[in-house]
Amino acid sequence: MSEITLLDGSIGQEIVKRSGSRATPLWSTAVMMEQPEVVRAVHLEYFNAGATIATANTYAVHVDRLARVGLEEQHKTLLDTAMAEALAARAAHGSGRIAVALGPLGASYRPDLAPPLEEARAAFATIVAALSPLADLFIIETVSSLHDARGALMGCAETDKPVWLSVTVDDDDGTKLRSGESVSDLAQILQEFAPAALLVNCSRPEAISAALDLIAPLGLPFGAYANGFTRISEGFLKDAPTVDALEQRQDLGPEAYAKFALHWVAQGATIVGGCCEVGPGHIKELATQLKAAGHTIV
Repeated sequence: MSEITLLDGSIGQEIVKRSGSRATPLWSTAVMMEQPEVVRAVHLEYFNAGATIATANTYAVHVDRLARVGLEEQHKTLLDTAMAEALAARAAHGSGRIAVALGPLGASYRPDLAPPLEEARAAFATIVAALSPLADLFIIETVSSLHDARGALMGCAETDKPVWLSVTVDDDDGTKLRSGESVSDLAQILQEFAPAALLVNCSRPEAISAALDLIAPLGLPFGAYANGFTRISEGFLKDAPTVDALEQRQDLGPEAYAKFALHWVAQGATIVGGCCEVGPGHIKELATQLKAAGHTIV
């Protein structure tokens, strides 16, 4: 049996749900500004459910997103708040690692909005430099294109902490990134930048197995954490959307989700967890089933 790293589930989406606030284009960043204790509570619940990594609420804390609402001067403060809440949850739990989430510049699932490589490098490098002293690892999340991957990895070049690259694939064809490029075409980028792991996130679980078939031969530790949306809607691909444009599935409860994740493990995945709409109940069930199957959670 395998040693499995169990990630947490949805962070931003779970924070917004628990806050009782209406979704905004700033997503969970807005909640964190007003109710930072909600962020800590979410991290702690995932630790208690069995997750061994807390993903800090930094996914959308980018200067370009903050600048849209005149809050760019709050960038460093918000990064510090996100890390403080994750660290406090770990202290309360007594163990675990902290991953810094590096979400896309521009918007999720929009490779057409990606900035030039040097601009991306500088944006990611600023976050990495600020948080490297406290982070255990960095996860570049929801990468939609080869260009996105390259820019983000360039920005992580100076850290000595592990960097994981996580891509998002087409809802109907998991062999393709959302840009239409083949997952197999990541091989050259992996050779150039040598991230510590390659993952698939924020994709329908049905699409992930096809992606993992192409990722497995690339030679890195790999894994997946799917979302619980019906699909990424056209409404969400408009400028400055909110999560109200996305619909939660009603057929992806904890047992159903764990079945998908255990199949990924059977394919060789050693890192699993959940993304948007996959909550603490899902992670608790997944931990239970992994242990029942003889795996060790690390």
